[in-house]
Amino acid sequence: MNIKGDITGGLTAGVVALPLCLAFGIASGLGAAAGLYGAILLSFFAAVFGGTKTQISGPTGPMTVVTASVVVALDANMALIASVFVLAGLFQILFGVIKVGKLIKFIPYPVVSGFMNGVGLIIILLQISPLLGGESAKGTVDAILNFPNIAVNYQAAMLGFAALAIIYFTPKKVGAVIPSPLLALVVLTIISYFAGANVKTIGEIPSGLPSFYIPNIEFSQVSIILTYALVLALLGSIDSLLTSLVADSLTKTKHSSNRELIGQGIGNSICGFFGGLVGAGATMRTVTNIKLGGNSRLSGVMSSLFLTAVLLSLSSLVAYVPIAVLSGILIKVGIDIFDYRLLKELKTAPKIDLVIMILVFLITVFVDLIFAVGVGVLAASLALIYQVNKVARVECYKKGEAMVVAIRGAFFFGSSSKLAAAIANQKDKTLIIDISSMPFVDLSGIYAMEDEIAIKLENGDKIYLVLNNEQKLVSLRNLVGDDKICRSIDEAVGKIGA
Repeated sequence: MNIKGDITGGLTAGVVALPLCLAFGIASGLGAAAGLYGAILLSFFAAVFGGTKTQISGPTGPMTVVTASVVVALDANMALIASVFVLAGLFQILFGVIKVGKLIKFIPYPVVSGFMNGVGLIIILLQISPLLGGESAKGTVDAILNFPNIAVNYQAAMLGFAALAIIYFTPKKVGAVIPSPLLALVVLTIISYFAGANVKTIGEIPSGLPSFYIPNIEFSQVSIILTYALVLALLGSIDSLLTSLVADSLTKTKHSSNRELIGQGIGNSICGFFGGLVGAGATMRTVTNIKLGGNSRLSGVMSSLFLTAVLLSLSSLVAYVPIAVLSGILIKVGIDIFDYRLLKELKTAPKIDLVIMILVFLITVFVDLIFAVGVGVLAASLALIYQVNKVARVECYKKGEAMVVAIRGAFFFGSSSKLAAAIANQKDKTLIIDISSMPFVDLSGIYAMEDEIAIKLENGDKIYLVLNNEQKLVSLRNLVGDDKICRSIDEAVGKIGA
């Protein structure tokens, strides 16, 4: 255990988290304090109970965008919002208990990519007006339509663009000492304060511990609450486990996926009880922690303690931070969220994957994040069915006195009609149906075969079935009779000639 590295890495990760959690809190609609509470609580409990020792957790861009939708949908009713957060955490705990951690990775990549690209653009669009000193938009469409009508505050705009300039052009040597977002926040807050700039600021943050909220579920809101809770749980789980994989690659260790979900769930549930913004494993903060020597759970605890110290002793100073500066920081976050890996491969990536990614992207930005994920998973499933069905084929050829119908590939509800048609179209009175190389068949495929074989048998045809040693298919065996079951086509031909 490297205690010095854990302290250094954890404190630095807390420094990196400070401007981000304040900005995410503002963007969520719950206020800067909620972002700070969430970073403190989630960082601590996910570190203690999670399955990735070096992971630093807290509010993240994707989780904040969904949370902003929750706040709007529930009319900023904190008791209802708390119920969403608590349930989201409980869902994550359930995911860990029933060991679905490793199944999260099966969500199609184009869906994740389209969602992340959409979230990145949403963050940018929603922060343009605050960056220029205007009012925050209610949604992406509202942000686009009202763009020409933004009441620009040139002092705020100068601070916002200055924040972006500091973030992008701070020398690496300076950034290694103080993270560029924090540098922008500190320097520009000082300039704004002493210059007497007429700009919107965060405002007063309570310096004490957060209030306790009792979750409340109204019957009329049950559907919305459960839906948003499940989406937050799924998104937070995916976000956290992807960060865990990054941590594994840097530390050459293996995380425990299911324990990580339990730890994240505990942290997010507690955030709900205390009005904190829910979050997930944060990649940038985790990488910072590891590179500076963090290698145990102590680093996540140290990050939490640093932010607690800021809350208790510096909250009065945080109140003077200009909103435009936080918007500049968030725009950089939005730009970083884009999936540049796939965007660079637009010309070579499979067209179906690109269509799914673009579909999810557009629905995420212009319709609804939850609907986007559902449509994306459905589209990806249909695309998979189409591709598997395309590969499945039936080969028909003469072998001695019989017609061989050889089935290649998986046969299921998507391809059962192809299988049925191939058998029905044969005019020969003796058929050998070879399914020995069929890797998978579902009930639709079995029933399709049974129906066509039954028709053939009623017409007096002889049916021989070629199976491999692993295929049971009891109903088909009973239909044709054990004496018509063969291990090879040659065996079937031999029985026909006998």
